[in-house]
Amino acid sequence: MKKLPDLKQLSDEAKDALIVELWQEIQKLRAALSTDASKTDSSPTKTSSNSSTPPSKGFKPNIKSKPSKIESVKRQKSIGRTGGGRHLHPEPDQIIIAQIKSCPQCSETITATTQKLQSVYDKIELPPIRPLVTRIERYGGRCPCCQTEYLAPVPAGMEPGSPFGSSIQSLVTYLRYTHAISYERLSGILSSVFGLKISEGAIANLLSTVKTSLDEQVNQILQRLRQAKLICSDETSARVNGQNQWEWVFQNQDICLHVIRPSRGAGVISEVLGEHRPQLWVSDLFSAQKNHPAAQWQVCLAHQLRDCQYAIDAGDKIFAPAMKRLLLRAFVIHRRRDRMDETKLERYRSNLRERLTRILSLAPYQPDGVRLRKRYGELMDNLFLFLEDVTIPPTNNSSEQAIRMSVIFRRVTNCFRSEWGRDLFAAVRSVVNTGKRQGLTAYQAIQKALSLHGSLFSPS
Repeated sequence: MKKLPDLKQLSDEAKDALIVELWQEIQKLRAALSTDASKTDSSPTKTSSNSSTPPSKGFKPNIKSKPSKIESVKRQKSIGRTGGGRHLHPEPDQIIIAQIKSCPQCSETITATTQKLQSVYDKIELPPIRPLVTRIERYGGRCPCCQTEYLAPVPAGMEPGSPFGSSIQSLVTYLRYTHAISYERLSGILSSVFGLKISEGAIANLLSTVKTSLDEQVNQILQRLRQAKLICSDETSARVNGQNQWEWVFQNQDICLHVIRPSRGAGVISEVLGEHRPQLWVSDLFSAQKNHPAAQWQVCLAHQLRDCQYAIDAGDKIFAPAMKRLLLRAFVIHRRRDRMDETKLERYRSNLRERLTRILSLAPYQPDGVRLRKRYGELMDNLFLFLEDVTIPPTNNSSEQAIRMSVIFRRVTNCFRSEWGRDLFAAVRSVVNTGKRQGLTAYQAIQKALSLHGSLFSPS
């Protein structure tokens, strides 16, 4: 019905039919509205873009097939483009010069001066790998004059005890705690590749010795942490002897400390920092992190962007979209700040504060938008500190990156079987991630920490 008929011209029967028709139409509209409301009320699926759900748990769509590397190289050559390749080694161990002495066709003598270099390439091989065994024959006796018993001293690092030196300790520690290789596979690799027979029990004893050797390095990291102006922190779950525990990370641009404790409460922060009160703290909004001891707190904006996206997916069209645009604008200013003078940067900071005030005056009605508006009303002073101090990061991504390997290790090994194994893992991750901040690879950091008189903070 596009136009209402003249009711005065309708009979009673026609009016009754019209009422029935309109009633049926109303029921259809109500049913449609009810369906739309149920869709709106249902929570959106949490993904890595709108929550802290890791990408590995998200649905991965099929990707378009790409040409193989061989096909790509052929295509590059066909269009005249130089393809990639390995750079020549600057210091080859040997050089083979391939020159011809006579023509392969007519046997005419060809001198070296008439030949031109056509190509240069490297061939790389590994030398035979075998253990280097040093036998110690230590003599002693009794002085014929004073009858004092004596024992000849041995060089440093050659004392009695475990036969496995620091190079083997470093390799085993690296393979175990950087590549999550089990004791059984470690024993097989050492035997097959390095020709070193070592049992799983010997590996466990070796790692127990490693833990003692790393205690001093971890203590140095802890002492530096307790003097730090800026600390970023995060935590993730861990399994120890079948029980849920928590791995904490405390780090900045110079150091990184891992500890695993049964608690996720703020008491862990107090235990680690002692009486130290840093000036700046960077973290997410977890309750224990909110109880940090620092004077100022920068909230991780990466988490806030995902929360805004979730509110948008849930149906908020008033607050979350505007807040997300503001956060993205702050990121753009941060990336460009090295090209701005202080006057221009202050104008941007002032503009951000004005925009934030206007956005907080909005009145969203969708529950997630209401929740975010209340949150940011309480966190106004904690959103843009990174624009006041260049040393403050806008996100806590560095902490999440520091514990990424811990999550992988947990998934591969399931859990720690002992508390010393738990503490050794935390010590190794502290050494590796601190070494990374000192420009060292994981293997170099472990080697340096286990070497005689080695320190992560001393020059190489």
